[in-house]
Amino acid sequence: MNNKKGNVFAIAICFFLFAMISFVTGLQNPMGIIAKAQFGATNLMSQLGNAANFIAYAFMGLPAGFLLKGKGYKFSALAAVTVGFVGVGISYLSGVFGSYAIYLLGAFVSGFSMCMLNTVVNPMLNTLAGGGNKGNQLIQFAGSLNSLSATIVPVLAGYLIGEVTEKTQVADVNPALFIAMGIFALAFVIIFFSYIPEPELEAAAAAPAVEKESTMASIKGALSYRNLVFGVIAIFLYVGIEVGVPNVANLYMTSADGLGMAAGVAGTLVGAYWFLMLIGRLIGGVLGGKVSSRAMIMAVSAAAIVFLIFGMFLPETLVIGMLGAQVPVSILFIVLCGLCTSVMWGAIFNLAVEGLGKYTSIASGLFMVMVCGGGIVPLVQGLVADIAGYLPSYWVLVASLAFIFWFGLSGSKVKKA
Repeated sequence: MNNKKGNVFAIAICFFLFAMISFVTGLQNPMGIIAKAQFGATNLMSQLGNAANFIAYAFMGLPAGFLLKGKGYKFSALAAVTVGFVGVGISYLSGVFGSYAIYLLGAFVSGFSMCMLNTVVNPMLNTLAGGGNKGNQLIQFAGSLNSLSATIVPVLAGYLIGEVTEKTQVADVNPALFIAMGIFALAFVIIFFSYIPEPELEAAAAAPAVEKESTMASIKGALSYRNLVFGVIAIFLYVGIEVGVPNVANLYMTSADGLGMAAGVAGTLVGAYWFLMLIGRLIGGVLGGKVSSRAMIMAVSAAAIVFLIFGMFLPETLVIGMLGAQVPVSILFIVLCGLCTSVMWGAIFNLAVEGLGKYTSIASGLFMVMVCGGGIVPLVQGLVADIAGYLPSYWVLVASLAFIFWFGLSGSKVKKA
């Protein structure tokens, strides 16, 4: 395969891998519904698969960066898709053997892959495009495909599951699992036979040996900046909010002790949340050059707090007919949070790394580790839902949003300890 044609195929598969990150991650939401039905899980236990998927980032965030630095794009990408194939395959086996433990293992292994893909696909796509504006343009297009995939997966899984009953099982979503495994297998073949430029490996091989700052020294240096310390806490909470909003809403809508909606209707509403994230990112891209990150993060966190409070306190009897069902208006306010969470990552990241200089790259690794908040915060929310109910559990997210608002207001000011 010649280099130019190989690059085209590799770029195309990078786009699909961007989509797979949100596809496999998004599957943990409907899998939580299945866990309640097939394995008799509580709300807390139903979030353990999602937690395992995201907690894997805490274990793999920095190692994935070291792997990329030491072995390059091609090796790291091949390793990531291999682990992804194995992880989804284990999830499939959990249905075959009817095992909750195997289900959790599959979610954890899949999380390793998603972390590795997040680490390698962004810089790999930028390199394949030749860097500069074209690289950024391709990453933005790929990011849109990521959001589109996140929109599709809950709708697809919802209609595969249908009405949630005691007979609902992992096998119901096997078509989605097979799609994921097929794309991972195809990605391996295409990447294996593609030419992937490795400029950093080539530069490192050509450069004279110099004494480098140790990893621990770099981490310590980065964490001496106040804005980064509060920023990594903010990103931990943000990812938890992004995941917790739709996950608990899905449980609330489909559970017998909640609204008892059909999974297809609930999945469509959850898909609307991710679609609003796509819209929000497009709007954020237009406004990003005109509105400061500080103003943006304060505005969207405040708006999200308002939406969640409406969602918690509007009566369930206030409904609107849509999708062939009577949908409480409160759910629509919760779904609207997608517009707010859409721009939080970029704004928090920009504020957190301001003034870091040579420590920016290590800060990126720390951010990847803190993605584990997407598993831990919903886990806490699930526990509160078991104790106090689905809607009161959103106070966990309101408190998290309050911290992010404070981060934009004061905690993001650059100050070295």
